[in-house]
Amino acid sequence: MTQQNAGRQESPRPLAERGQPIVVGVDGSPSSLRALRWAVGQAGLVGAPVEAVIAWQDPAGYGLGFDWGLVPLESESLAAAAEKVLADSLAQVTAGQQTGVPSTQVVPRVVQGHPAQVLLEAARGAQMLVVGSRGHGTLAGMLLGSVSQQCVQHAPCPVLVVPAVPQPSPATAPGTAG
Repeated sequence: MTQQNAGRQESPRPLAERGQPIVVGVDGSPSSLRALRWAVGQAGLVGAPVEAVIAWQDPAGYGLGFDWGLVPLESESLAAAAEKVLADSLAQVTAGQQTGVPSTQVVPRVVQGHPAQVLLEAARGAQMLVVGSRGHGTLAGMLLGSVSQQCVQHAPCPVLVVPAVPQPSPATAPGTAG
């Protein structure tokens, strides 16, 4: 399930075997959990499998210590952490499924690489790509670069961006005078 070689790409999925999946990006955030829930629900309606994809990469500058000595790179632990986040996210979402409803096939994938690039590659041959939005404002989105924005602009299939749930401000919170 884990791809160790960043330069190696996974081969495209055989469409005849699984049908066109709904691919969903997962990173453990509340918005990615909402995206995963939506993807699983939609897949159940249309009879499609779900590919839940998490991407991991070595942090920039990782490996250099304060004295410029090399710190050992623990790629296996980063991959294992990503695998755990994905497993926990899947468990959280599937625990809420109703009994008696046919279960949706969910294929977990842990891939090394930049999240946008990994999701765009996974979306080849998919019927839809689903991602969450962390809700960064316009300035933060421009400065940071947005995975969801990259997916919307470059995906080879339709993309659904599940919005973040806005937190109520104290003035508009239930039970407050406003």
